[in-house]
Amino acid sequence: MSFLTLNNLKKSFGATQVVHDFNMAIDKGEFISFLGPSGCGKTTVLRMVAGFETPSAGSIVVDGKDQTNLKPNQRNIGMVFQAYALFPNMNVFDNVAFGLKISGMSKADIGTRVKEMLALIHLEHLAERYPYQLSGGQQQRVALARALAPKPQVLLLDEPLSALDAKIRVSLREEIRQIQQKLGITTVFVTHDQEEALSISDRIVVMNAGKADQIGTPFEIYNRPTTRFVASFVGTLNVLDAVVADQGAGLVKIGDKMLTIKEAISSANGQTIQLAMRPEAGTLSATDEATVHGQVTSSQFLGSVIRTRIDVAGKTLSFDTFNDPGIRPPVVGDTVGVKIDPSALIVLAD
Repeated sequence: MSFLTLNNLKKSFGATQVVHDFNMAIDKGEFISFLGPSGCGKTTVLRMVAGFETPSAGSIVVDGKDQTNLKPNQRNIGMVFQAYALFPNMNVFDNVAFGLKISGMSKADIGTRVKEMLALIHLEHLAERYPYQLSGGQQQRVALARALAPKPQVLLLDEPLSALDAKIRVSLREEIRQIQQKLGITTVFVTHDQEEALSISDRIVVMNAGKADQIGTPFEIYNRPTTRFVASFVGTLNVLDAVVADQGAGLVKIGDKMLTIKEAISSANGQTIQLAMRPEAGTLSATDEATVHGQVTSSQFLGSVIRTRIDVAGKTLSFDTFNDPGIRPPVVGDTVGVKIDPSALIVLAD
């Protein structure tokens, strides 16, 4: 049985509907990421769960109890915001203790709980410092500890890493995931960063125009997108034109090469369809085995990976290969062939 259930949620601001019939069942202890571009409705859904927005329709159920019309302070939910939102006139200890004091917990119990939280985020030595004396990463860890201190049923994180530099973001997202797994708390994380969502989530909700385009594991979202939007939004995507040669057998023709793909084809023989593939699904090749040939327009050395862009009949395709110190990487102007793994091709629906 799911722990957090969102049933047919809708939200309108005036005549504009920003969330359309949103449904999801989240298990206890699951880490869910809402991923999508600005304005897709992901933060609005989060704010409805928190109680900061009232749904225009639908219901929010936590552990079997309907919380749709409860005020934020009547819900046992912790929230971490994009802006750290720490109290500037309180030190770290008092910031973490704030919610506990409001709840009426005894001073002795507050002291014990705050020490537990500071140990969890490894900031015991900074208990007496004020927010202005902390780095951005430290402030966000304090905000996380403050949200977790009252032992909420659900933890909500609204783009908590977006104000941090790249290196700190990576280390802090890993720390958040470790803490979440240690506590076993049901967590909903909002982000527009694909790498963040793919790296730490149990499941991802890819949102588009107020709807969930696809819900699945990171592996499913990346490798088996079910809509054109998901395929293009998550990761880099190549799109190839192919002619259906034998619908039932999955046989298609790309250029002058015939390939058998695993994906089901709904178009009739002779029709042109579009196939998507990730940059890592092709292998640079100079042999007759190559599926397509083209001219290198750019070659980017990214350390462990070399990303090569190739012009194939006026269409630019990107391919990633691992760096091999013994092999010269392609240079602009080279004519190269690319052998495509047919099992990695995805049929794009209209």
